Amino acid sequence: MRIALAITMLLGLASSALADDDVPKGEAGRPADKGAFGVGLMLGEPTGITAKLYLADDRAIDFALGGDLAASGYEFHADYLFHPWILQQRDSFVLPVYLGPGFRLIDYNGGAAASSHVAFGARAEVGILFDFKNVPLDTFIEIAGIFQYDFGAGKGFGVGGAADAGIRYYF
Repeated sequence: MRIALAITMLLGLASSALADDDVPKGEAGRPADKGAFGVGLMLGEPTGITAKLYLADDRAIDFALGGDLAASGYEFHADYLFHPWILQQRDSFVLPVYLGPGFRLIDYNGGAAASSHVAFGARAEVGILFDFKNVPLDTFIEIAGIFQYDFGAGKGFGVGGAADAGIRYYF
């Protein structure tokens, strides 16, 4: 039920933002003919589906939904990203750095020895993007610091981290 709610929120945000025809493209190195919405796969924490929606050339929202293998649960997270620096710009690719705040919701399975429970927290993400100019793809690698409240018995506040890499196709 919680995962279905997260997916519904994701689709609502994406459809309302895609309805705006004023998404600027082509500035700061982003290819002008690449779509504003990308979907793909990611490996790490979590492993699953990733999506990214550009609100402007240097700002985006990214989403992920997947299994958190280290924590034995299902995770949804969203981040508001800024792309403040371009490390490299060539004819075939752009290499920007991105960072931003976000949130995470994780539903821990618990396993045989523990009960299932939920945690909610804040994320601080930083990553590097390999944005192809000639094809509607990008690849990325990112890390995130996480501060969360775990609603499991005897859990409470905690600090952790996550790392992942992935690829997205843009429409």
